[in-house]
Amino acid sequence: MEGEKYITVHSNKKDVMLNINTILYITMKRNIAEIHVLGCTIYKVRMTLMELQEKLGEGFILVHRSCLVSAMAIHKVSDKIYLNNGESIDYVVRKKKAIQEELWNKRKKIISSFAGENIPKTTEEYNEHYRSFDNIPFAFTDIEMVFDEKSHAVDWIFRYGNPALAKLEKLPLEQLIGNSFGSLFSNMDAKWLNSYERVALYGEKLEIVDYSPEIDTYLKIICFPTFRGHCGCFLFDITEIEFARNSDADRALLLYFGRKPE
Repeated sequence: MEGEKYITVHSNKKDVMLNINTILYITMKRNIAEIHVLGCTIYKVRMTLMELQEKLGEGFILVHRSCLVSAMAIHKVSDKIYLNNGESIDYVVRKKKAIQEELWNKRKKIISSFAGENIPKTTEEYNEHYRSFDNIPFAFTDIEMVFDEKSHAVDWIFRYGNPALAKLEKLPLEQLIGNSFGSLFSNMDAKWLNSYERVALYGEKLEIVDYSPEIDTYLKIICFPTFRGHCGCFLFDITEIEFARNSDADRALLLYFGRKPE
């Protein structure tokens, strides 16, 4: 993913290189900093928040004296600070307005920096970049997130799609590409936004299984980061998915679903 930066910390008697984009928040427990990263991993280091803040740069917010949170990991600030991964963090509520303003400013600065990165500028450049996806038998798209004045994702624009995507979305590619989802589907369900935002801004890799009212189809979507501010998606109509059974299939499905399918 474009724009990745790293810091090195000493944890569990060894040096560990951490991708800053994967750090959610840091809490202090006495003189130990606990660095929480994607995937529920925690790295314990003997550093102060001030030392870590200097290493991490401007993308983090001190929400109280013992907690530093990534601006890109925050979904909303209300009674608690809610993160994109579903966790919540207590904070000093009387500082709510100041934290919200700092959040908006930091996110706006980070998002505005995307324009300077090596991202295709035209439809032709996107098509050239993704031409190997043109003939694969399942839908693929690269979407660019659209943000409001408070730097919250409110929509996305189709930047590339293959013929299988047009078939799934039931619209021609020339109508999809370059247009926002909300402008094409008046019944847009906002439930997709949080997941796509997590991928586009925080570099997560997610799998979504849900109903799409826009096309009246149950979908499995595999999402991963492409360019900064973008999300790549493989989309599958669940009714077309069949399982190949072999000697290890039951165990694999149990691990995958948490139970054997009926």
